[in-house]
Amino acid sequence: MHRRQVLKVVLGSMVMALTPLSWALPAREEVDWLFSAVDDPRGGHFIAGVALDGKTRFMIEVPERCHGGCLRPDSRQAVLFARRPGTRMHVIDGDSRQLAHTIAAGEGYHFYGHGVFDQSGRYLYVTANRLADSAGLVRVYDAANDYAHVRDMPLDGIGPHELRLMPDGDTLVIGLGGIQTHPDYGRVKLNLATMAPALMLMDRHSGEILARHEPSHHQLSCRHLDVAADGTVIAGYQFEGPEWEAHPLICCLDADGQFSELALPEDVTASLQQYTASVAFSRVSANALVTAPRGNRVLLLDAAQGKLLANLELPDAAGARCDGNGGFLVSSGQGGLYRVSLNQASPKLLARLDMLWDNHLT
Repeated sequence: MHRRQVLKVVLGSMVMALTPLSWALPAREEVDWLFSAVDDPRGGHFIAGVALDGKTRFMIEVPERCHGGCLRPDSRQAVLFARRPGTRMHVIDGDSRQLAHTIAAGEGYHFYGHGVFDQSGRYLYVTANRLADSAGLVRVYDAANDYAHVRDMPLDGIGPHELRLMPDGDTLVIGLGGIQTHPDYGRVKLNLATMAPALMLMDRHSGEILARHEPSHHQLSCRHLDVAADGTVIAGYQFEGPEWEAHPLICCLDADGQFSELALPEDVTASLQQYTASVAFSRVSANALVTAPRGNRVLLLDAAQGKLLANLELPDAAGARCDGNGGFLVSSGQGGLYRVSLNQASPKLLARLDMLWDNHLT
């Protein structure tokens, strides 16, 4: 949860590589890495490891576009998930900078692009769809047993997306998007008139649904979220209704379990183009950042007060992560990597890379 927990690997070269290399490692310098799904300018799909200097990187080619990722605690592994409706998750070994495992969703299932480990690093919880009845599931995998599938926990809903582990270590918070999809139809949304999204809490041991908070409009798809150390949750919506309607696009579940939607100024809501992407909490304050790639914006929020602190322009703002010092790292779908903080009037460009970042950083 802190910056030093970002996966570390030992650098032996400053060469930019497009394929994994077994480099000699004479140097002792340690660098924090960001992982992200990226595309190259020719449309190829990759998982990229990018050092915080924004320059050193490696790229692993994969057969389908990926989306979110998570780190396995007490290990050197990161897992990146295929983008909805994808069928694979990829385990990256941080030492070799190569694929350690690729796990298929299995016939009749697809993934939604997100997962999270328990605190021990043994069990991996992944959002998925069962095609036969469009049931949203949390699928459980045993990382200590080559990521064998253990069981499924139904959500009584459609389209679960991002999920996180709450600070108690026992509760999952899940953004239920409410959107039905099928691989035969790509990313076509099949049930916009009957969507039933929610922000949910689930007991990860029993699978019991502990809470279900519904947005103020049934077409506010609850997708991405992050959790603060005190258990406060910020989640972002994507509105699937008429483009001329305006609705709240950010909700909050506070540490006492009270659910609310943030009432942002109308011009700010309009600037987001009905779409939020990545959400990240600071680890040293109550602030959170939300990206809006369609609106080319990033919002800085005081989560405790439910207040907007800054509304900044950033082209195709995509993935976000705290930088461990009160600010945030934000990627751009146009190739930029930025640092954003309240101390800066505008995002600071750290590097511009010849690749297209997806909407999340790990």
